[in-house]
Amino acid sequence: MRSPLLDLPGAVAAESPDADVAAHYGDLFAEQRALVKGEAVVDRSNREVVRIAGVDRLKWLNDLTSQKLDILKPGEWTQTLILDLQGRVEHHLTLVDDGEAVLAHVEPGASAPLIDYLDRMRFMLRVEVSLADDLAVLSGASEDFLVPRAELDTHLGKPLAGLWAYEALRIEEHRPRLGLDTDHKTIPHEVGWIGAAVHLTKGCYRGQETVARVHNLGHPPRRLVFLHLDGSVDTLPPHGAPVLLDGQEVGFVGSAARHHELGPIALALVKRTVPVDEPLLAGGVAAAQEVIVPPDAGRNVAIDPALRRRIR
Repeated sequence: MRSPLLDLPGAVAAESPDADVAAHYGDLFAEQRALVKGEAVVDRSNREVVRIAGVDRLKWLNDLTSQKLDILKPGEWTQTLILDLQGRVEHHLTLVDDGEAVLAHVEPGASAPLIDYLDRMRFMLRVEVSLADDLAVLSGASEDFLVPRAELDTHLGKPLAGLWAYEALRIEEHRPRLGLDTDHKTIPHEVGWIGAAVHLTKGCYRGQETVARVHNLGHPPRRLVFLHLDGSVDTLPPHGAPVLLDGQEVGFVGSAARHHELGPIALALVKRTVPVDEPLLAGGVAAAQEVIVPPDAGRNVAIDPALRRRIR
């Protein structure tokens, strides 16, 4: 659904999958600085919101997903995953319970398959699942707000920052995005979703066996890395571009952005065996890697503390 804020002077539309919101409003770096200071909000109304109502909603979601949700308090935001039988990530939900329903926002285009799956898993439980197309997502640097979509342009209260500013800060904070920094084979340990979206001691859920095995053995097949890109190159590597080590393909570029302090940066998913101190070539651009997920991430192995926070 195209955002009405794209009609504001200076608004430039983002590219797919974010084409319905603004990439920027004319000054990318000023927008980033305002966002960091808490002086701006970002229109993320292209994200889709799913409403899960009913008295059994929290226990039901707790049984289906990776996060411990049966004790979630009203107003408390968190993240959770729906995995397949092999432990690969199918859905990433950022959610809050308002006391009457769980409201979860997901990637553009993800609500229909999510609702279909949840409907098939209802059985006799007292839950109702629907698309909350009356709500839209606004975000600060590290918090989200749900506002009535029909009143989107009246709920700002702060200057606007475009999605490019938000994405640069997200990459800086090493926060992966489903479908950009992941693929159909991604498991939670590879991208640091343990803790932030996966509770390791809750009850059983689909895909838990893979999570437990990788946690105990400490050998995820791949690992998320943060890349400092060569600033002398005037283009960013596109999503999906190959990451090379000594001429051999070892992974792919996820998200890339221009940061107001760090310059060009990116996230990439590479093989676990790639040495952590080796320079890489990302989409033809020289890149120095910074470890996010260690090669042996699992029991007694530290993961970047930023990824353990409940960041939206």
